[in-house]
Amino acid sequence: MSLGVWLVGGRGSVAVTSIVGALALRAGLAAPTGCVTELPGLRSPALPGFGDLVFGGHDPSTVPLTKKAEALAAAGVLPASLLAAVQSDLAAADADIRPLPEAATQAATAGLIVADLVEFRERHDLDRVVVVNVASTEPVPGDHPAHARLALLEAALHEPGPVLPPSALHAYAAMLAGCPFVDFTPSTGARLPALDELAVRQRLPYAGRDGKTGETLLKSVLAPMFAQRNLDVRTWSGINLLGGGDGANLADPAANSAKTASKQRVLEETLGQEPQGTVRIEYVEDIGNFKTAWDLITFAGFLGTRMRLEFTWHGCDSALAAPLVLDLARLTGAAHAAGRSGALTELAFFFKDPPGDVSHGLGDQFRMLTEFVAGLDQASA
Repeated sequence: MSLGVWLVGGRGSVAVTSIVGALALRAGLAAPTGCVTELPGLRSPALPGFGDLVFGGHDPSTVPLTKKAEALAAAGVLPASLLAAVQSDLAAADADIRPLPEAATQAATAGLIVADLVEFRERHDLDRVVVVNVASTEPVPGDHPAHARLALLEAALHEPGPVLPPSALHAYAAMLAGCPFVDFTPSTGARLPALDELAVRQRLPYAGRDGKTGETLLKSVLAPMFAQRNLDVRTWSGINLLGGGDGANLADPAANSAKTASKQRVLEETLGQEPQGTVRIEYVEDIGNFKTAWDLITFAGFLGTRMRLEFTWHGCDSALAAPLVLDLARLTGAAHAAGRSGALTELAFFFKDPPGDVSHGLGDQFRMLTEFVAGLDQASA
């Protein structure tokens, strides 16, 4: 199955790392470390291969992918030795990263996005295209009556002024073009009742939101441990330091608030109560594409004995995110081929804020993912 992967934010660090990684895997120049779908229990003939992926996207930046990749190599994110080997393929992909279209109304803008997606699919003779949002986090939007029902939304989009935030407009256009949508960010994306209605009408799956790559990944392991041992978590506080474009974007208080809300949700829903403490995100330009998290957890055990746990996580955001982006594109494309529509709750393993009433425990989510892939195998047999 030939699969287009259309990246919203296609010239950003996560997108470029994903593209370079896929090209390296296709050429046999790298191991699929970090790709969950390459684990023995999840490797499946129902999933498109890395060599079947074709990349395109939207981005307001005009920096060529090759230049962005060189900058990531200089920062220690990408192996410099890979760039020469994939440079020609990376330059070819660069031609399919388009400027963000704009028109007088959001309906007209969506029409231009649809045209780009359809042209990309037809020119490369692709079986299907999955749109993945890896753009910067946007502020939580205000409520709008048109968000509740598709008929209201379709009418409102023809009026001047914004009705949907950018991520949701991309989700809307993707679905109109017959493309599944994945939101790797904490932004709104497809998480509106009107867009769920559209996904069902178009018979399209969607997944999201906010990829789980660092501190929250650890929370999804540790919080169930405390809950299952019946230990009383009193406080859980964390500080996240990050640089790069994502860090600069999160210096905006509105975007920062959207991100921290997503990161904290796992605690309340796993522990049954929200412990005291907060998550802070601070932009530190000098650490570039890397991030460091410090967490302090205080808890009480038998007879009220007070104890604590501290951990430090230091990781490269793009290197952690990129293999998951490839996983999600492959899984969502296979789900579309199998006839799935609506929210893919089985992909909760990948997200901080998945849809539906699902466990936030990583072990539970992994079992659900394994069953999901087994179902895709049966559907494709």
